[in-house]
Amino acid sequence: MERNVAALVLAAGKGTRMKSALPKVLHPACGKPLVAWPVEAALAAGADPVVVVVGHGADAVRPLLAQRFPASVRTAVQQQQLGTGHAARVGLEALGEWSGSVLIVYGDCPLLTAESLTSLLELRARTAAPLALWTTRLDEPRGYGRVLRGDDGLPERIVEERDATAEQRRVTETNPGVYAADAAWLRSALARLEPKNAQAELYLTDLVALARADGRSVPALEVGALETMGVNDRAQLGEAAAALQARVVRRAQLDGVTFLSPATVAVDAQVRFGIDVTVGAHAVLTGATALESEVHIGAGCVLHDTTVATGTVVHPYSVCDGARIGKGCVVGPFARLRPGAVLEEGAHVGNFVEMKKARLGRGSKANHLAYLGDADIGAKANIGAGTITCNYDGIGKHRTVIGDEVFVGSNATLVAPVAIARGAYVAAGSTITADVPEDALAIGRGRQQNKAGYAAGIRAKNAERAQKKP
Repeated sequence: MERNVAALVLAAGKGTRMKSALPKVLHPACGKPLVAWPVEAALAAGADPVVVVVGHGADAVRPLLAQRFPASVRTAVQQQQLGTGHAARVGLEALGEWSGSVLIVYGDCPLLTAESLTSLLELRARTAAPLALWTTRLDEPRGYGRVLRGDDGLPERIVEERDATAEQRRVTETNPGVYAADAAWLRSALARLEPKNAQAELYLTDLVALARADGRSVPALEVGALETMGVNDRAQLGEAAAALQARVVRRAQLDGVTFLSPATVAVDAQVRFGIDVTVGAHAVLTGATALESEVHIGAGCVLHDTTVATGTVVHPYSVCDGARIGKGCVVGPFARLRPGAVLEEGAHVGNFVEMKKARLGRGSKANHLAYLGDADIGAKANIGAGTITCNYDGIGKHRTVIGDEVFVGSNATLVAPVAIARGAYVAAGSTITADVPEDALAIGRGRQQNKAGYAAGIRAKNAERAQKKP
């Protein structure tokens, strides 16, 4: 890997074809904003510092970059959109008197790789050229600048399609806009650019002709079309995201993860896996989700910012957001764990159970149709079907504390703030409004009365009414 490498990421464009108020380079692809992908590739190729040239939406782009890359990435603002050559000037000025190699990439190209960027740097260093570039051959190159080669077989100049002749437009070798240059030569060449084109802009592509005019060669590295793909509209964003997703899934597969239906899952790039994880069809794993070894995620599950410890099973169609699930737990099917939900080792949460800011202790179970909000539940407790913690009084939230080995019967209503001490029982159908002592039985319901013959009387009255109807 070459030393003394800096990078310019050009990300100042408006992205008009995205038809969005969000700056184009902030649109997400596989869990990251578009601009993060080329920045990370440049860093992985050894570039330090990286300057991102921003313009449209700079007030949104700059803080995001500062948050994601606080150490090695800085920004420079292109106040006027005067072309790619001008954007490179702005970025190079931010590098000051930098001496070494400079990579130039675009902020809307999420599929480029550190390996190909490194190969470009090595090509320039090996040939002692002032400039080296990527090229890509396309069956249908419409819209791309064409690479025109000289008699020596090397690139001689690049012509943009709008400036090209009919014959030049038949050339299939295109310019994806990735360069490696000597910083000193680049500084001189950018100063010599002139707006001699249909757009009256400074074209970065004119660097090739300037290098040849200086009597220097310009070597090219041919790279596949997928890697050089840029994003200009929502359709291309979808295509790029799908390609990134395929990479993420394949990497996880090679690391020991089984996807039962790889083409149907959605997995963010930052999701982490242990070995022998199994992921079912149509699962969605996003954010800082991390699955330890031997975890099984069922079909249709959605996990966001959720950690799942070894040996846990999350049954189909469960939704977990900001949850921490311990070792050997069972979740779902159709469970919902909201932010702050914590399941300790061996806990069970079953179908249609919802938890929010609640801890379910080691070996405890809430298997059916319960709401546990703002609750702290001890070990080996049983929460019956239909139980709810009434945590909100219309003004504030209150906590329910349930001790170890507590048994809460079905359809119990626990009105917070309330505490149920270790080993206590709550009778089914009870409304509990006061604390329950250890090992006590709490009953809070109306006394049952059986009225003999009452049902028969009701049926008789109903039959009489039915006869009187016209």
